[in-house]
Amino acid sequence: MRRKNKVILFSFLFIVVSIGDLYGVVTGNSTIEAVFKPLILTLLVIFYLVSVTKPNFWVVSAMFFSFVGDVFLLFNESYFVFGLGSFLITHLIYIKISSGFLKKISTRKLFLVSIPFVLFLVLLIGLIYPNLNELKIPVFAYATIIATFGVVALLNYVEEKSTENGWYLIGVLVFMISDSLIAIDKFYQTNEIYGVLIMITYILAQYLICKVLIQKNNLD
Repeated sequence: MRRKNKVILFSFLFIVVSIGDLYGVVTGNSTIEAVFKPLILTLLVIFYLVSVTKPNFWVVSAMFFSFVGDVFLLFNESYFVFGLGSFLITHLIYIKISSGFLKKISTRKLFLVSIPFVLFLVLLIGLIYPNLNELKIPVFAYATIIATFGVVALLNYVEEKSTENGWYLIGVLVFMISDSLIAIDKFYQTNEIYGVLIMITYILAQYLICKVLIQKNNLD
């Protein structure tokens, strides 16, 4: 099968699986969600592999840890910390990848782009802090890492305002929204709509990041 046809096929399958998972979330059917959720990153990594000429080890690793995180979060509350740890590793890898796009950055520029993400971190932690209990340290560490991911993505866009970097920044910001909704739903105020919004933003974020990394890979 030609590469173009493979890309189209796995893009279609990714959409089908994503819709299937969202259906499971909307209907509250944990069995459907357990079947489709692990397939989201499985198909996305295949989509990545068939789209690039030379796969990047770190990109595949980030998707692998996202897959592991998805699986852990399907189980009961006792596995939440493991899921959190898996996604923390995912974001650390994405930060490593994103940092490779940067050239020389001034201290002043770093300070300025960090301001909105520091505010985000303070507001989110301030909102959920009273209910974190024994999870204060891991949640704070996770929030700090994803805020750092946002800083690096914005630095990348400020340095080179290309279409790819713009979509990459949007993907990272949407990922932050997804993670923030998880934190708010779990540690502040539960709402049924959060489950749907979390998955929509998560799927969109992973797809956008993957798509941009494919484009950057093929430009090398």
